[in-house]
Amino acid sequence: MIKKFQEVDEAPEDNASEKLPDGNTQVGFAYATMKVRGVNLGGWLVLEPWITPSIFDQFGLSSGWVDEFTLSRGLGKEETVRRLTSHWETWITLADLQQIKNYGMNHVRIPIGYWAVAPLDGDPYVQGQLAYLDRAVQWARQVGLRVLVDLHGAPGSQNGFDNSGQRDRLQWQSTPGFVEHTLKVVGMLSARYAKAEFGDVVAGIEVLNEPLGPKLDMGKIRQFWQDGYKEVQSKGTNPSVLTVIGDAFQPTRTWNGFMNPPEFNNVLLDVHHYQVFNPGVLQMSEQQHIDQACGVGWDNRGVDKWVVVGEWSGAFTDCAKWLNGYNTYSRYEGRFGGSPYIGNCGRKISSKVADLSRNERDRIRRYIEAQLDAYEQKTGWIFWTWKTEGAPEWDMQDLLAQGVFPRPDNPADRRWPGQCGF
Repeated sequence: MIKKFQEVDEAPEDNASEKLPDGNTQVGFAYATMKVRGVNLGGWLVLEPWITPSIFDQFGLSSGWVDEFTLSRGLGKEETVRRLTSHWETWITLADLQQIKNYGMNHVRIPIGYWAVAPLDGDPYVQGQLAYLDRAVQWARQVGLRVLVDLHGAPGSQNGFDNSGQRDRLQWQSTPGFVEHTLKVVGMLSARYAKAEFGDVVAGIEVLNEPLGPKLDMGKIRQFWQDGYKEVQSKGTNPSVLTVIGDAFQPTRTWNGFMNPPEFNNVLLDVHHYQVFNPGVLQMSEQQHIDQACGVGWDNRGVDKWVVVGEWSGAFTDCAKWLNGYNTYSRYEGRFGGSPYIGNCGRKISSKVADLSRNERDRIRRYIEAQLDAYEQKTGWIFWTWKTEGAPEWDMQDLLAQGVFPRPDNPADRRWPGQCGF
């Protein structure tokens, strides 16, 4: 039996439909012909210790607080609300979205946890995030960006990663009622954001981020995608809203023939490509990393759906502080996951892009250029992530400021053109 839950109902002044200005400031987006170029607003409404280590480090490694669940449980609701409200107020602002637009991007993907919408009875999580998601939708319309609302965490965790809200737990499918509760949350998000009146700004609803297919029942994931689609379509009133499904860490072309028209329309496949979470991949040469990225472009050409690489980065290493989880270290230095020592992380653990050597900055730019070329072979890309407290291979704002990330809306802005031979 599922635990009881309390539906979150923000005060009227926090309702996006009450705050958004009249009129559309953005024309429609043709996903069949235009390229998605965007960035994730990671670490904002769902905490990730590696993006904002300062939130966790102040309590020390012995606290055992490794994710939003344990932090909230340890601090208690009143103190958690106080600290997270300050974070929500400052981490992403209108100035960030204006800067994203000014750099030539057209989409932002915004992660949100189930607990922001319908927490389970007994959850330590706090609420209040929806008012900020409402505000982000308002800002996106104001500056001319489109929003993908991304359900990033499900009850019991769909992957055991800290970005699901709870690390080292994988009970989403095994606990009765949790999948059904997730679908209810998808419906509630769709009723709130997939409205006809938001058709110019809310591009789609991502049914769930990164369910860990290799350790879950793939048949049930496929059914969940179909049921999630029905929630988006039945609860929303925007007929052109996207339903975003993920590859669940399966080969991209295995999704060919699944959820296609005429029964399913406006389905977008979100695939994530990182080359840092495996010792073998970490030992590859720069050219091998580039070749692998190019291979994604060739592969995506053969997919029968719109495909966006919804998470990727400029990282050659897993060196960023707490990237593999709070109080864990890196494979690159042979300190995690049984990996051999590959190299010294140096300033990649915690620094700014300007602190890296010229050679390292050039390597990252060359790799980013190849990925941009590859991912635009299909529908486009959304970088992970907009900003961090000091992870230079992942911080788009910093990479752009230092000229390591080329101008997003200018495919001719390449120092290493034609790397993939497309």
